[in-house]
Amino acid sequence: MSAPPDILCIGSILWDIIGRSPTAMRLGSDVPGRITRLPGGVAMNIAMTLRRFGLSPALLTAIGRDAEGDELVAACDRMGLLTGHIYRSDDLPTDRYMAIEGANGLIAAVADAHSLEAAGDKILRPLEDGRLGCAHTPWPGLIALDGNLTEALLSDIAISPLFAAADLRVAPASPGKAERLLPLLAHPTATLYVNLEEANILAKSNCTTAPEAAEALLARGASRVLVTDGGALSAEGQRGGGVIEDAPPPVLVTRVTGAGDTFMAAHIVAETRGADRMVALDAALRAAASYVSGEIGA
Repeated sequence: MSAPPDILCIGSILWDIIGRSPTAMRLGSDVPGRITRLPGGVAMNIAMTLRRFGLSPALLTAIGRDAEGDELVAACDRMGLLTGHIYRSDDLPTDRYMAIEGANGLIAAVADAHSLEAAGDKILRPLEDGRLGCAHTPWPGLIALDGNLTEALLSDIAISPLFAAADLRVAPASPGKAERLLPLLAHPTATLYVNLEEANILAKSNCTTAPEAAEALLARGASRVLVTDGGALSAEGQRGGGVIEDAPPPVLVTRVTGAGDTFMAAHIVAETRGADRMVALDAALRAAASYVSGEIGA
């Protein structure tokens, strides 16, 4: 019998198609650069970073039974990610994400996660059929959950007994999907990982710094939050524990897609190793800085 996973990563596992150029771009730019296709998605990026740090993540997602899906599952297996609980669909294609990045950051992106959304609660079956838990004996460990799921499914998760015993770590897929997480804002065991824009959306605020946004989210009922703001101050806040802050080390930014997911995964790993709040926040910021500088491989 195989050992149980250290953490469940629930959400988007897809192909990232990223075009990067070393020059600054604007609307309509046509410049030379590099185009790559790599396994990606919020849940995937988190899982890959967790695996690099020695944890064994299991993936709960939807992947098509097409050639791209077979290739994606094989890539996950080679990285040591646990794929036995993935929902494979006969009629839904494997999802994709496409982004353009320049020297001035992310220019534009399109996320096609329609198959994950269409699969709905089918991806959660291992949590209720006894493989990873059930309503009477829910999964008791860490869960990384991303906001690519539908608002209806996220609302169900917020009150589901299947998640009642979990240490739930939650991240929006993008600012455009941040409001989907509102049902989970006041979940008693949820930790939210958001950037400043996403924090303001969830808190319905206009804060200009991460510490202010963390305070606003706590005032809105959040139990615990981490708010990042690029190269500026980041913050971690806990209900009853106040807000702490730290700044990432300055680095030359060579990529941005996946940085927030790397931050979240590194923070989770630091805490599993017993780090206190400040040490865990510092470790997450350093890992994200290494990632955007290109020091950590994709």
